[in-house]
Amino acid sequence: MPFEKKTYLKVATFLVFILLFNSAFAGSNPIVMKSHSFNAKKRSNFTIDGQIEQLERGLTIIHFQSNKAFEFRTFDTHSSEEEAQKFVEILEKLKSNNAVFSILGHDSAAKSLINFQKKLKQLGFTQLSALKGRQAYIMHNFEGNYHEQTDAISTSIELKHLASLNDKVVYFEKIKYTYEPHNNRYIAHAGGEINEVKSTNSLEALNTNYKKGFRLFELDIIETSDQKLVAAHDWKMWARFTDYNGPLPPSHEEFKKHKIYGDYTTLDLEGINSWFKSHPDATLVTDKINDPLAFADAFVDKNRLIMELFSPMAIEKATKNGIQVMVSQQPLMSIVGDKLNYLLVNDIKYVSISRRIVASKKDLMLKLQENGIKVYVYNVNFDPGKDERYVQENEFGLIYGMYADKWIASEPKKAAMAK
Repeated sequence: MPFEKKTYLKVATFLVFILLFNSAFAGSNPIVMKSHSFNAKKRSNFTIDGQIEQLERGLTIIHFQSNKAFEFRTFDTHSSEEEAQKFVEILEKLKSNNAVFSILGHDSAAKSLINFQKKLKQLGFTQLSALKGRQAYIMHNFEGNYHEQTDAISTSIELKHLASLNDKVVYFEKIKYTYEPHNNRYIAHAGGEINEVKSTNSLEALNTNYKKGFRLFELDIIETSDQKLVAAHDWKMWARFTDYNGPLPPSHEEFKKHKIYGDYTTLDLEGINSWFKSHPDATLVTDKINDPLAFADAFVDKNRLIMELFSPMAIEKATKNGIQVMVSQQPLMSIVGDKLNYLLVNDIKYVSISRRIVASKKDLMLKLQENGIKVYVYNVNFDPGKDERYVQENEFGLIYGMYADKWIASEPKKAAMAK
């Protein structure tokens, strides 16, 4: 018995030690940085204290304020000399203050650095000053000196936390843009979420999210094998949702037989028209379909229709025929010359872009806003922590609205929302 008691006490003491050890080092996860060039076809990112941040094109500066506190900003040093100028100015301030920081490149980052190569070399960024257009790049000064590494495809590094760091300087002030609450800032993505299920494009999703407050509803419009228009994101997803095992695309008759997850009713054009006819204050926003005239003629009310379109030909055909257009990101970014002028000349009031490029396109966002063009972002919920709440609190005012899975606007402070 005495031996057993001693053994028990030793084990107990060891377990307490392990718990204390784990507690003392909780949150001491390493800092991981990954830089991918354009040719890697991957998103660059960094992880601090378990928080992952995905990066946009260009160069991102991460300023470390303490063991866990940090701030960062991405500069599109590929397409904007003005952004490159701001980037270099921040580097000068960081260096003069002996700040601890890191730089990560993503996609293509060097094009607009050409006029700053001499300055960068003087500041001590030897490899950055000679960076090629499609190279991965990481820099940090955790050990005092500047450590730089590049690669044609990808490069990464793992670093320890800086336990003694206490830097309260803020280089990237968070801009809070003001905006007027309005329920047309929210487009119910694929009909909106229902019972935590997304992208159903179903009748029940429309009904549920209309009651919550949505008045703009996006539906993905695709064709059955017999050229009937129906609402579904794509046929593979629809087959997965319905456990359908037949040939794709299905016929219209086959499409109507199946329910999504056994509970939710699919919508063909007749069902879409019936629903919008009985909800006269609701507006349809289309996705996928790029034939504006045929669809507008078939829809119940052309005045309550906004069509996201994907080619200059479709856009111009729609605007000439009085159809409201939502210009998608690809044709917008492909416009050579003055993008704003193109939108104004064609009387385009809506633009849709990925929220991932907002940070690098602030000047364009502000120009569009000043000229009454509403920018809606998609890719909400794609990155950790970047949900509807984040977009509303951090990006509304810079952008107009978003494609949302969940309705989040019905809070007390938003109660006066116009209809």
